Amino acid sequence: MTTLSITTDYARDTGSPEPYLRLIAEAGFTHVHWCHHWNTDFLYLKSEVAQIGEWLNQYHLKLLDIHASDGSEKNWASLREYERLAGVELVKNRIAMAAALGSGANVIVMHIPSNLDEPIEQNAGWLQLRKSLDALEPYARAQGVRIAIENTTVDSLRGIHKLFELYDSAYLGLCFDCGHSNLMDNGLDQLEMLKDRLIAVHLHDNDGNGDQHNLPFTGTVDWQRLARLLATSSYKKCVSMESNMHRSGISDEREFLAKAFAAGTKLTGMIAQA
Repeated sequence: MTTLSITTDYARDTGSPEPYLRLIAEAGFTHVHWCHHWNTDFLYLKSEVAQIGEWLNQYHLKLLDIHASDGSEKNWASLREYERLAGVELVKNRIAMAAALGSGANVIVMHIPSNLDEPIEQNAGWLQLRKSLDALEPYARAQGVRIAIENTTVDSLRGIHKLFELYDSAYLGLCFDCGHSNLMDNGLDQLEMLKDRLIAVHLHDNDGNGDQHNLPFTGTVDWQRLARLLATSSYKKCVSMESNMHRSGISDEREFLAKAFAAGTKLTGMIAQA
């Protein structure tokens, strides 16, 4: 059986996730990348986490990782100190959620500020981010959850490189988003430099002109090279797709998920061959 993961928000990222989990399971997926409320101030309470756990068990799904939120007003790099502190609590909420939903869900994915002007160490947002990472480290380690810093559509990789100099791999790793990297001239070169810190992936495609989150093999991502890099990286989990329906031209959820499963199976074979 092919082990595959897809994002929970392939159709939408708010409201009850139960219908999407059911269809994901029916399509043959074994894991989910939790992406509901990924950019909001939403806090998951114990009753909600418990219900999600029941649904995952009911549909024989496992949680692969969680796209945590840097929030809107609860933001871990906010220049407003009260907002930064609230952002730390928001990240802790997702760490606790990951820890509660199974031993395999030991990674949360986070963004970092895009405006890291040189020198980075004197950037106000960077200083706030460092304070938040320092505060979160003992909590994350105690919960057995690592934070994966995601490359975004702007060149935040210089900040990621710097963070990896400051924090070890037991706490901080890389989430590589190949759709974002496809909007840069040297995206896969950057992955090659950082592949020993890779702990999460967001796999989707685009035409190089926008962050379209299309199905793999429908755009211009160099999947052959990416498969070779993944095969030789520190990433040991399954293919995890962050594709959604919005620009796919497919209106039927079952059809979309069937095509996603076929694309993920093909990519899994390419990685195994590499």
